[in-house]
Amino acid sequence: MQKISRSKKFQPQPRKRSRKFLLISIIIFVLVVATSAACFMSYRMKIPSEFWEKYIPIPEGNKINVSIENGMTAMQAARAFEFQGALDKGTPIQLARWLVRFGIDKKIRAGHYSVVPSDAWNLARQLKTAKPALLKAQILPGLDIFALIDSIESQDKKLSRKNFSEALLRDDNYPPKMREFINELPDDEYTRYSFLMPETYMLINRNADELVHASASAWWSHWEEFIEAHNLTAKNLQDASIIASMIEREVMHDDECRTVSGVIQNRLKKNMLLQIDATVVYAWRLKGRKLTRVLNKDLEIESPYNTYRITGLPPRPICVPGIEAWGAALDPETNNYYYYVAGKNGWHYFSTTYKEHLQNIRQARSEK
Repeated sequence: MQKISRSKKFQPQPRKRSRKFLLISIIIFVLVVATSAACFMSYRMKIPSEFWEKYIPIPEGNKINVSIENGMTAMQAARAFEFQGALDKGTPIQLARWLVRFGIDKKIRAGHYSVVPSDAWNLARQLKTAKPALLKAQILPGLDIFALIDSIESQDKKLSRKNFSEALLRDDNYPPKMREFINELPDDEYTRYSFLMPETYMLINRNADELVHASASAWWSHWEEFIEAHNLTAKNLQDASIIASMIEREVMHDDECRTVSGVIQNRLKKNMLLQIDATVVYAWRLKGRKLTRVLNKDLEIESPYNTYRITGLPPRPICVPGIEAWGAALDPETNNYYYYVAGKNGWHYFSTTYKEHLQNIRQARSEK
């Protein structure tokens, strides 16, 4: 029997050990990578976002605009992003959670967000710094229908003359209860534009319908309780809109609004001519002429708006009334005045008799 030497029996086999060690190392590495990937994809919400944000850039690519409406919750906003194609991976619930995680769930403002379509995490990351695009649109008190439309049209191309006129006549742009009154009024833009609240509005959809809806809703919200408490009819509101528009153009100082309103009511009760210069200016405006000063010859114009020749109220409002003018028209001051004339700095002298009125005219002229 052949003997095996000690040295040969215990001789090491480095090549086999090296292969086995390498194989085990590869298996361990693959398991670590797979486990990490699985954890990252399945349990990302449990991983500190700050860590991953340092190493993973925000996706770049073609952006889309997503519209978020005012008052949306985080979940409603998340669904809006999904519905409009910005959330291409994940669910609205995941996006809402990330919005909460980043602390922006209560900071999302209405407007248009320009984002790259991505998964919930990356979409939320974009929203951390995204600012909504809005259109600032103004409705100024005292503008007649022509000046108002010119002003609106100059603010944005989508707020064109045609679109704004159509929006004024669209019943859906008015609150449901307000429509009950609106539908009983003359169906024209010359009536409806007086029921817009002069204010600055931030528009999400950047169109005329949204502007009319926002401003009409603001007007109704302010006056609804008063209208219901006093059982006002559509005819009451129509007359008030006309009176308010005249007050708006006649009065420079808000403190005089109710006093002038009282004068108008007194003259209407006596069936006197209102003789308001602002209506003459509007009458000429309808004929394409702008007056900066009313002269005696201008008072001869044939027009239902010439309150120097026709009794009662003009057929339509002559401008957009402000809140003070509306308040004065709806709640006029009780007084004995029938006349007024503007003095220095726009303040008026009020009088009961025509004789007193002539004295006030002389006084007012002496100040200039």
